[in-house]
Amino acid sequence: MPGATLKIRDLHKTYSGDVRALQGIELDIEPGMFGLLGPNGAGKSTLMRTIATLQEPDRGSIHLGDIDVLANKDAVRRVLGYLPQDFGVYPSVDAVTLLTHFAMLKGITAPKDRKAVVEALLNRVNLWQHRKKKLGGYSGGMRQRFGIAQALLGDPRLIIVDEPTAGLDPEERTRFLNLLSEIGEQVVVLLSTHIVEDVADLCSNMAIIAGGEVLQTGAPHGAIDALAGKTWRKVIDKSELEAHQRDHTVISTRLVGGRTVIHVFAEDDPGEGFDPVSPDLEDVYFTTLHDARSEAA
Repeated sequence: MPGATLKIRDLHKTYSGDVRALQGIELDIEPGMFGLLGPNGAGKSTLMRTIATLQEPDRGSIHLGDIDVLANKDAVRRVLGYLPQDFGVYPSVDAVTLLTHFAMLKGITAPKDRKAVVEALLNRVNLWQHRKKKLGGYSGGMRQRFGIAQALLGDPRLIIVDEPTAGLDPEERTRFLNLLSEIGEQVVVLLSTHIVEDVADLCSNMAIIAGGEVLQTGAPHGAIDALAGKTWRKVIDKSELEAHQRDHTVISTRLVGGRTVIHVFAEDDPGEGFDPVSPDLEDVYFTTLHDARSEAA
């Protein structure tokens, strides 16, 4: 099982009202950090919940090494660590008490072993000094670190974290991302997010998903290199935006110092005052989404 690959084939899920959350998802995810990047409503959480055995797909298959995830849910749950998007805690309970309870549920029955595991995990996520503090008094980042501690119970081979840094302040986000990066190369860590920087900072491989479909896969640096020499920047007045959207492939806009900054994709110099800019993963992301929307139109 160590080093097992997660293989997803032809995965479909449609909700009532003909909402097609997953449309033929196919992915091979090797051990290490894998980023699943997409806008809200892209199907990321549906995919995460399906892999975590919390819901059934309409069709398709998922295998973790030699485990058939959909047919043998108990086997998957024994090697799964899961931090959902909304990780609730009991506010009046302290960290040691709740993590000890989770450890019992995970099958760590010997009191001595359980105590050692709880202490080790709380130290690993830098919460040991806060172990007697009620969880209701934890900051958002502290709750997320506690969530990772419970996800690491039982030495999991697959760890799923869904939108883990949403709502965290910059300091807590950095601390949390550093923790994720230390989890280990022999474990599949699936990071689902709409925050491009999380994937750029952490992941050696990624997929961009929207509308329930995989639009692009590969290494972030490779996708960035593919845009080299094709990304251009210009500062404009807001009143000029509509004309530029008509005449160019505008992939992103943002306000900087009261002025509108646009990035466009173009194989050649678009002229008109555009300057070349070194692309980043955000440019990859927005270019991929723009192309998908254009094809669907």
